[in-house]
Amino acid sequence: MRFRPEQHLRRQDEIRAVRAEGRRFDARAFTAWWLPRASGSTAEISRPRACVIASTAAVGHAILRNRAKRRLRELFRQHQALLPAGCDYLFIARAAMNQRPFPELEKIFINACAQIAAAVVVLPKHD
Repeated sequence: MRFRPEQHLRRQDEIRAVRAEGRRFDARAFTAWWLPRASGSTAEISRPRACVIASTAAVGHAILRNRAKRRLRELFRQHQALLPAGCDYLFIARAAMNQRPFPELEKIFINACAQIAAAVVVLPKHD
């Protein structure tokens, strides 16, 4: 499945809201934050939205940051069906993203998806 442009979480206020109001899961190689979106139109909540961040302090110089973000985006792209659709996600890379083999990261990500799916309570619709 593609990681479509409308699935990118780009606005700073939305990213801050996920971090401030959302819940957190620590997967050692990355940290995942999620926040159920307020109910709106069906098309609006049909796919999960995500933002990937890698800081210099946590990951390193630009080449390492870019590699960590590419790996996290690819994991999200491949396994987004495992995550609840009505949520915004913030994935923060750590140095371990570049130190572990991709199949191991994939197992970690799938486990994180299962933990998040079990914890997410999508907000009910208010008509």
